[in-house]
Amino acid sequence: MQAIDYLKYIVDEIHSTVFATVDQEGQPVTCAIDMMDCDENGLYFLTAKGKSLYRRLKKNAYVAFTAMKGEDTMSRVAVSVRGRAEELGPERLPALFAKKPYMAKIYPDEASRSALTVFRICEGTGEWFDLSKTPVERASFSFGGAAEPDNGYFVTGRCISCKLCYAKCPQQCIDITRKPAFIRQENCLHCGNCYEVCPARAVERRGTV
Repeated sequence: MQAIDYLKYIVDEIHSTVFATVDQEGQPVTCAIDMMDCDENGLYFLTAKGKSLYRRLKKNAYVAFTAMKGEDTMSRVAVSVRGRAEELGPERLPALFAKKPYMAKIYPDEASRSALTVFRICEGTGEWFDLSKTPVERASFSFGGAAEPDNGYFVTGRCISCKLCYAKCPQQCIDITRKPAFIRQENCLHCGNCYEVCPARAVERRGTV
């Protein structure tokens, strides 16, 4: 899938997210935020200027969220995004209310909507994680000009083909017919077993894993 496909999945299939920002002391704060729309420029959400979320966003524009869909753990898809949010103002509100009619029940008239403003996550990276697949399915993506993330565990040229990494891998997602062995990133749990067991220290950890 392309980045826009992941963004559309967040908006259309999941919608509600657990959203993280930091307060004035740098402590993490979470709240529930609905992702209202998306396009090639990013993800759109709204909040009221009187909310503490608004003040946190104005002080520190960087955000992160996770959105999940599934009846239980083994049927669950999770999409996580981190990036920079910018305030756009109220101009896009009519389009967002038209797309998500339930918002009219929360803010029923123009007077009650006067405090609302729209934000866009305009530059970010994300990760798709699908536990309903065997082996699991993982993918990284970026949008808005952000650099493609390079996260995970990778086998370097120090590999001695001992195959211990494969024996410890819960998803058996390491190709040991190659030298160095090759970790299939699209199926990796990021558990770190390969990193811990490798006697040659040939496994390299990159990014935010």
